[in-house]
This record gives sequence, structure tokens and C-alpha cells, in this order.
Amino acid sequence: MFVALAHAFKTPDLRRRLLFTLGVIVVYRTGTHVPIPGVNYRAVQQCIDQTSGSEGLFGLVNLFSGGALLQITVFALGVLPYITASIILQLLTVVIPRLEALKKEGQAGTAKTTQYTRYLTVALAVLQGTGLVATARNGSLFQNCSAAGQIVPDRSVFTTVTMVVTMTAGTAVVMWLGELITDRGIGNGMSILMFVSIASTTPAALWAIKKQGSLAGGWIEFGGVVLVALALVGLVVFVEQAQRRIPVQYAKRMIGRRSYGGTSTYIPLKLNQAGVIPVIFASSLLYVPSLVAQFSQGDSGWKAWVTQNLSKSDHPVYIATYSALIVFFAFFYVAITFNPDEVAGNMKQYGGFIPGIRAGRPTAQYLHYVLTRITWPGALYLGLIALVPTIALAVTGAGQNFPFGGTSILIIVGVGLETVRQIESQLQQRTYEGFLR
Repeated sequence: MFVALAHAFKTPDLRRRLLFTLGVIVVYRTGTHVPIPGVNYRAVQQCIDQTSGSEGLFGLVNLFSGGALLQITVFALGVLPYITASIILQLLTVVIPRLEALKKEGQAGTAKTTQYTRYLTVALAVLQGTGLVATARNGSLFQNCSAAGQIVPDRSVFTTVTMVVTMTAGTAVVMWLGELITDRGIGNGMSILMFVSIASTTPAALWAIKKQGSLAGGWIEFGGVVLVALALVGLVVFVEQAQRRIPVQYAKRMIGRRSYGGTSTYIPLKLNQAGVIPVIFASSLLYVPSLVAQFSQGDSGWKAWVTQNLSKSDHPVYIATYSALIVFFAFFYVAITFNPDEVAGNMKQYGGFIPGIRAGRPTAQYLHYVLTRITWPGALYLGLIALVPTIALAVTGAGQNFPFGGTSILIIVGVGLETVRQIESQLQQRTYEGFLR
């Protein structure tokens, strides 16, 4: 592996792409430490030292921003607005005929969809930036911090607008940096930046667990967390690589004097077809009741119930609801992204068929049956991985500081595998030697 990596740096074009990607990462990480105007930096650091940060949706955004959210920096919103915009447009494709038509127009349609994603990203950045500023002003960003009300000392309209505009501009810059990596670097730019954000918080979280431990100076807890992390990485790699291959045979066709077709291929159906998206959807939706209860006035019964049952990640009601939402969104996302009728129609149009299955509607029914069967274990696997922080809270007391939660593990492993594949393909094109031997 290291010899192949050395070969990658010896190849001029590949070396230039790798160095460009590393340079963009340095710029991105620099922006995550530059505070925005109007923020009391000392009060922010005091609150970070006193508390473990915010949970729920803000905890998710803080994870994707590499810890920049709680420090209220220029890149505080990170890549989450772009990810949310991409997911929303992907969901709307099956609802809005115009977006579905753009999807079928090839490269021109993709460019138009990308433009819509940029506009929606900026709009979401304005909304999320406004919410972050409002939460920081009323002291709800940090729980049980004496200096939480001093984070934004100047509450004038001009200061508020300046803070929102700065964070929105930071999101636009992050989006631009991600597109630069995609065009001139290695791998998908937004995925690389998300990978860097999550990986950057891991050393500090591991050291915090070591400091909180009581056995042998915390080294036993530290070693236990590392072993659990290795086991989780192995499990995620195994499941992410697992797929059901449905064989497809294409009949021979004579066009003039030439024979076409007659080849065999397969349709790869991944066990985890939805990826990490169900976890993101479930986390965001489950935080809405807590957010409404937090800003509502009075002591109503529903507010007390939400605060008691849905505001604590280790409560049985929270665990059951979270798991059910993950399973639901896993089936929902697979249903809108993989259309068995469309796949069966394309196969029939080009003379393809599954051995033993008639072309047309029987093929669509068979694909739907197989997809449903493999989605169940994939959805249950996502639910199990997502509950890792809850288990860590009960065992080590790490809670949200646990560095190897379900979302982070899925993203790190998924992006890592995809980037390695791209480097391997680049090496094979130039030196005929893979990255993994």
C-alpha cells in the first residue's frame, strides 16, 4: 500500500491532484478556526470548556463542521446545507416533473440541477445561520453555561445581519472548495471535506475519554474505545461492501452482418442501499419536537413529555422512536431512488432478461421482492450502528463526545473506500498497479 502511495506521488498528474486536495483541506480547516464578527470569543471558549456542547440537530451540524459550529466561526455551518439541499432535490425529483426531465437530459440536465442545488444551499444557509445566531443570543446553544448569555453582546440588527451574511458567505466558500476538489483533486469534494471535518474531531474526543477515565489513568477506557472502533470499522466495511448481484443476460441481435449482445452482467444491489441518509433524516426530524418545546412558553403537558422522553438520547422512548424512524427512512429512500419498473423497462428495451424470470412486469416484481428482502437487514444495521453513542453513554459516559458514533463511522468508511477506489483506478490507468495489493 505504501509503495503504491509512493508511486502515486511519483506520477506528475496524480501528485498534482493529491497536493491540490491537501491544499484545499488546509484552507478549509483554517476557516473553521476564524470567528465571525460580533461574537465574544472568550465566552464561547468558556462555554465549550464548561459543557460538552449541544446535542440533537446542533450536535449533528457540529459534527459535520468539524467543531466549528459551537465556536461560531466563518465555516460554522460546514457542508450540511449543501448535503441537505442535495437530498431535498433528490427527493423532489420523483415529485416535480421538471426535475425528473432534467435528470434524463444528461450532462446539461445535471448542470442545471447543480445550479438549483447551489441556490437552495444559500437559502438553507441563511435559515440555519439565522437560527444559530438566535440560539446563541438567547443562551440555548450551550446548556448549563454561566457565560451563554454573553456570547453575542451586541444584539443590534446590523450585527445580527453581519453574522448571518458572514456564515452564509462561508457556506458558499465551502461549497466552492468542494467543487474545486471534485474538478481538480481526488474524489468527491463535499465528501472529502465532510470526512476531514469528522476526522478532525476524533483525536480531541479520544483524549477527552482518556482524561475522564478512572482505570489506570484512563488508558483502559481509551484502549477499549479504540478496540470498539476497530470492530465497528470492520463491521461497516463488511456491510458496505456486501451486495446482492442479480445476473442479467442479453440476447444476441443481428444488425446487418454484425452480431450484438449475448453478454452476461449483473445488477448490484447493495445491502445498505440508502447509505447514511436515513440516520441524518431521523436525527433531524427527532430534534424538531425538542426544538419547539425549547422555544415554547409555559409548562404544558406535551412540553414536559417531550422534555422527559425525547430530549435524552438514552431514554427508551427516544431509542425506540429513533430506530423506527431510521428503518422507515431507509425503506423510503430506497423506494424513491431505485425504481424496479424503470430498470425492468430498460432491460426489456435492450434485450436483457434475468435467467428464469420473464421480461417486463415479472422482472419488476422480482426486483422489488429482492430489494425489500435485503433492505430489512440494511435498515436494522443502520439502526444498530446509530445507537452506538447511546451504548457508549451507558458504558463510558462519553455520550455525544464518543468519537466513533454511527454517523461518523459510516461517513469515514464510505468516503475512505470511495477515495481509495479512485486513487486505485488512477494508478491502474498509468502504472497498471493497484493501490491495494
